[in-house]
Amino acid sequence: MMKFKTAHKMLATAVVATMAATGLAGCNRDGGSGSAASGTVVLAVSTQTNPFFVQLVDGAKKEAKAKGVNLQVQDASDDAATQANQLANAVSTVAKVVIVNPTDSDAVAPSVKALNKAKIPVITVDRSSSSGDVASFIASDNVAGGVEAAKELAKIMGDKGEIIHLQGTPGASASRDRGKGFTGEIAKHPGIKVVAKQTANFDRSKALDVTTNLLQAHPKAAGIFAENDEMAIGAISALGSKAGKSVKVVGFDGTADGIKAVKAGTLGATIAQQPALLGKTAVDQAADILAGKTVSKTTPIKVVLVTKDNAKDYE
Repeated sequence: MMKFKTAHKMLATAVVATMAATGLAGCNRDGGSGSAASGTVVLAVSTQTNPFFVQLVDGAKKEAKAKGVNLQVQDASDDAATQANQLANAVSTVAKVVIVNPTDSDAVAPSVKALNKAKIPVITVDRSSSSGDVASFIASDNVAGGVEAAKELAKIMGDKGEIIHLQGTPGASASRDRGKGFTGEIAKHPGIKVVAKQTANFDRSKALDVTTNLLQAHPKAAGIFAENDEMAIGAISALGSKAGKSVKVVGFDGTADGIKAVKAGTLGATIAQQPALLGKTAVDQAADILAGKTVSKTTPIKVVLVTKDNAKDYE
C-alpha cells in the first residue's frame, strides 16, 4: 500500500509541474482562431478496449455531431499517467470544456485542479475525481446498482452459500460505489458469506485468471459478483459448465455480451447501465456550458436489473 500511495504522490507532483511548465499559460489566450474559437470539447476516456466505454464514446460522438460540438476523444488505455498528459494538453490547447472518464479517481485529481486554475470547466462521467471542482458529474447510481446486484445474487443462490467478489480498478469511484452497495446489502443475508475479494481491473482476461485461482482456494463458492460484465464473462469462462448452475454469477453494466450471457443462462443477472446515454448527457452538459447555461452538479442515470425475463428488452 505504501508503494501505491507514494506512486500516486509522485504522479500528482509530476502532473502539476508539467501543466505549470507547458500548459497553464495557454489559458490566457483569447479566442482568435483554433480550438477556443471553435469551442473544442475534449473527452478523455479511460479506455476503449472495454465495450462499455466504446458505447459511451459512440453516444458522445453522435450527440456532438447533432449539436455541432467539436469533440476530440482521447483514450488513456487505462493508464493514469497517459491521461494526465492528455489533460495537460487540453490545457495547453485551450479546450473550452473537458469531459473526463477517469482511469483513477485519486490520480486524476491534480489534473482536475490544474484545469480549474486554467478556468476550463470539467465534467466527469461514470467515475468522478476525488478532489477538485467538477462542474457536473454524470453517472449511473452505482451504489443502488450494487444493492440490487446483492439482492438478486442472494435470491438466485437461495440465500445461502459462499461468494467471491471480483472488484474493479482500485481507486475508481464506480468500483468503490458498486462495492459499497453490494457489501452493505449482502451483509443483511446471514446465510451468505463473502469468502474472497480481489481486483480483476474490470478486465475479462484478468478475471478469468483471478477466478480460476480463487475457485481453487474456495471450491465451495456458489456465487460470484463481478463489478462489471467483462469480469463476469471472464468468471463464466473460468467456471465452464458450472456457470449459471452450481455457481451463480451477477454482473454490472448491461453490455451486449452481458445481455447475451443472461439470455444463455450463464449470467444470472446484470445491472444495466446506459453507456450511450451517459456519453450523450455529458456532451449535452458541455454544450450548455459553451452556451453559458448553468448545468446540474450531479446527473444520475437510472440502472435496471436485467434477468432472463426482461433481457430481450435490453438487446
